[in-house]
Amino acid sequence: MIAIRSTLFMAYAIVWSILSAPLVVVAALALRGLWGYRFGKLWRLGIQFGVENILGIRPRVIGQENMPKEACVILSKHQSAWETMTLQDVVPKGAYCVFVLKKELLRVPLIGWGLGAMKMISIDRSAGKDALDQVVTQGRERLQQGFYVIVFPEGTRVPVGQKKRYKAGGAYLATHVGCKVVPIAHDAGELWPRQAFLKKPGTVTISIGPAFDATGLSEAEVNRRAEEWIEAEMHRISPHRYSDAQHNAT
Repeated sequence: MIAIRSTLFMAYAIVWSILSAPLVVVAALALRGLWGYRFGKLWRLGIQFGVENILGIRPRVIGQENMPKEACVILSKHQSAWETMTLQDVVPKGAYCVFVLKKELLRVPLIGWGLGAMKMISIDRSAGKDALDQVVTQGRERLQQGFYVIVFPEGTRVPVGQKKRYKAGGAYLATHVGCKVVPIAHDAGELWPRQAFLKKPGTVTISIGPAFDATGLSEAEVNRRAEEWIEAEMHRISPHRYSDAQHNAT
């Protein structure tokens, strides 16, 4: 049954993207303003319809009261493609999100074109310090326009129960702009593993941590606070993925 669901969803997602992604580009270029984001949301909601009704994967959000009313930087775990869609629903109603992503994604047919039209924060990861400056320049503009900026500090998808070094990008943006930071933990990888075709039905827990102000903090301190909360929360929502030795070491 899982194989049938996964196959049907893949076919549905391809057809829906072919039909809707060009509309995102046209809306962004021809109508300008927020129309690219509005049509982008239409594409996303269509995909999420398939996720919930074909795959049977649904979210459970805890800590919603921790999300600030004003635009901020969100630092989140990254385990699958699922959270790139669903995390956009945890911000206040009517608000929009942008992601910090590698510029290579903009070259992906259909989806990449849509991301480019929606003015996501794209960076050249090989540019070193210049890449961080790109994040600040673009991120400051998006935050001032009221967009929430979502960053995956580990830089790539990491299986549940594992972690990579938290990189400076999101923390660098928050400290240079002087805004709030919200840590988020989730267990999407339990149902939608990294690069896996087969996806299991069930409920994904999204846990939103307490926001804190990055003004006056160093990038290292912002990352330390976010990582400490996120990894502790991961032990709580996915305890079976961690040994007692790992738990005691955190």
